[in-house]
Amino acid sequence: MARAFEDTALRTPEQTAPVVADPAPLGLAGFGITTLLLSLINAGILHKSVEEGVMALALTFGGLAQLLAGMWAFRRGNTFAGTAFTAYGAFWFSFFLLVNVFIPQMKGATPTDISTFVATYLLAWGIFTAYMFLASLAGARAVQAVFILLAITFFLLAIGAYAASDTITKAGGYVGLATAAAAIYASFADVTNANFKRRVLPT
Repeated sequence: MARAFEDTALRTPEQTAPVVADPAPLGLAGFGITTLLLSLINAGILHKSVEEGVMALALTFGGLAQLLAGMWAFRRGNTFAGTAFTAYGAFWFSFFLLVNVFIPQMKGATPTDISTFVATYLLAWGIFTAYMFLASLAGARAVQAVFILLAITFFLLAIGAYAASDTITKAGGYVGLATAAAAIYASFADVTNANFKRRVLPT
C-alpha cells in the first residue's frame, strides 16, 4: 500500500520481483471483516447473544490471517506493517481467549471487577493504536484513517466499559463500523491497484 504499508522486498542483484507478495490487502481484509462483525454487535445492530459467532473469524481471518500477513511483512522488511498485522492478529487471539477461557475462570471476581479489567484491556489496545497512528503519519491517508478511527473505537469502548454505559459502547460500535469500512476500502484499493499494476483507487 502506498507509503505506510509500502515496503522494500528482499532482492538479490539478479532479482527484480519481490520474494513475497504484498500481504497488506490480506491483513487489512482480515482486520476489517472481523471488526465489522464485532462492531455490529457493539453498536446493537446484531444481538449480543450471537457474539460467539465472531470467534470463528477471530481465530481464522482476524487472528491467523493477520498473523501470517505480519510475518510476511517482516519478511519483506516492513517494520510498520509487520508490527501492525502481527499485533492485531494477536489481539483477536487474545480476545477469543479472554471471552471463552479466562473470564469464565475469574470466579472470585465481581462483575464490576471484570468490567474494569476489560475496560483496562481495551484502553491498553487504544494506547498501542494511538502510537501506531502517529507512526502512520508518514504513510498513506487510507492507513491513517484506519488507525485514528480504531484508536477512537478502543477509547470509546474502554470508557463504555469503565462507566457501564451502553450508550458509549454503542458509539464505539458505530465508530468501529467506520473503522471496518476504512480497512476494507484500503484492502480493496491495494489489491485492485496491485492487480491492475497502476493506481486505480486512491489511498
